[in-house]
Amino acid sequence: MRNYKKILFLKAAKLMRGEKSTVPCIISAGTRIAGNITDGDIIHIDGRLEGDVTCRELIIGSTGAVTGKVKAKSLELYGVLNGSLAVENLFIAGSATFIGDSVYKTIAIEPGAVLEGKCAVSKAKSAEPKPVEPKASDAKAGEPKVAADAAKK
Repeated sequence: MRNYKKILFLKAAKLMRGEKSTVPCIISAGTRIAGNITDGDIIHIDGRLEGDVTCRELIIGSTGAVTGKVKAKSLELYGVLNGSLAVENLFIAGSATFIGDSVYKTIAIEPGAVLEGKCAVSKAKSAEPKPVEPKASDAKAGEPKVAADAAKK
């Protein structure tokens, strides 16, 4: 019932902002899909998906499970996600399990959620994963700072 109220609240907020109300794509419990989903608007997964998802808003329900990469503006996770994700807004419910690496702008995690992997905050306009390169000024382990500065010159 709590999820239903939340969905109604979000729909009302979208209508008040003047956004069109769209019908979500629903993958129901008991359905299993192997393949990628691209260019979706709102996708609600209660079944199983083995593949990558690219959409505006993704909701993985309490019976849903996704194995693959997720790229979305918003992700609400109530079920299981095993893979990597790049999102702007990430919500992980207490019933959820997420195993993998994530890049996000904002995150909310309820107590009881399982989260294993690397988490990184994106400061860019889009939540794209970026490789982390060591700074040239970083000294090697055990090497004095003075020796590292001398090596640069």
